[in-house]
Amino acid sequence: MILQHAGIPVKGASSLKGRTRRARRRAKRESLIKKASKQRARRRPTSTVMEQQRSEHPSLVKPLRCIVKLGGAAITCKNDLEKINETHLEMVATQLRQVMISGSSSSKVPGMDWSKRNGKLGISVNVDNYQELLESSSFIVVHGAGSFGHFQASQSGVHKGGLERPIVKAGFVATRISVSTLNLEVVRALAREGLPSLGLSPFSCGWSTRGKNIASANLSTVAKALDSGFIPVLHGDAVLDELQGCTILSGDVIIRHLAEHLKPDYVVFLTDVSGVYDRPPTEPDAVLLKEIAVREDGSWSVVKPPLEDNHVKMTAAAHDTTGGMETKISEAAIIAKLGIDVYIVQAATTHSIRALSGELKGNIPDDWLGTAIRFAG
Repeated sequence: MILQHAGIPVKGASSLKGRTRRARRRAKRESLIKKASKQRARRRPTSTVMEQQRSEHPSLVKPLRCIVKLGGAAITCKNDLEKINETHLEMVATQLRQVMISGSSSSKVPGMDWSKRNGKLGISVNVDNYQELLESSSFIVVHGAGSFGHFQASQSGVHKGGLERPIVKAGFVATRISVSTLNLEVVRALAREGLPSLGLSPFSCGWSTRGKNIASANLSTVAKALDSGFIPVLHGDAVLDELQGCTILSGDVIIRHLAEHLKPDYVVFLTDVSGVYDRPPTEPDAVLLKEIAVREDGSWSVVKPPLEDNHVKMTAAAHDTTGGMETKISEAAIIAKLGIDVYIVQAATTHSIRALSGELKGNIPDDWLGTAIRFAG
């Protein structure tokens, strides 16, 4: 409303009109800019999105030789709550050192666990031993939980979701404490063998799921660790899920995702049995399956030895929230479809070191005990 006196506009009224028109033009201009910006965003990814995509699926400077899965049952006493099988873990760490560090098979290399040990009064480090370190091959280690984490997850129902329930939230915390404890001990065992190992938690690295399938998994930290000469050590973990709140992300699923994007030469699953059997190995007449062929559609069949009905019977322990051997074979089949050979073999044996060294890339020797899973092509 313009105030007037004797038919003459009050001083300042015209300038108010001008300011109003300018404000309208400015608002219209800003609206057009915003609309154009939205259209450009729909046509092409923003630099932030592109940067995120690059960081989630990075390329490696040095090719990845192998991804190793340390089965929980192979490195822990699975029927004893949170008890490590120290003998097996030490033997596995020694074998990994022998295949990762050239020339170290007959001699020890300087250890990297400088933390205080039980029964020791202090910490002693001879710096002269670290003038030059032997270069290690590019490996990733992923371990299962075994007797760590599964009890906490199954008792609280973390794998079923429902973070709004106090018992699930408490179980989520308890599960992560348990699996992180095991991860530290695995890293220390490898470090004592002179392997430059770094523990990486999937939860802390931002991994999450949607309906138990991986929704987000930033691999930039894994890639940077590899390119810097470290050995990333990941583990099965409790993670957030977009649909059910939370779940358990198994080590087998983690390995499949790593293999899809980082393309190792081969993958080795170290277990507490010789490989995949046609039935639980504790049953009489159980047959070790030496070679499994994966077809283009993802289905698989036993090549050696020939089976009459090609039927394989699977079981999982009552407290195992990750699916047991069935999940292992399913994930291994997906990896094999990528043209990456997968070997399932008993840990801490002469057969496991042959698989870890990569000598099985051709024909499978008759005297090797284990299961090779390959793409039929």
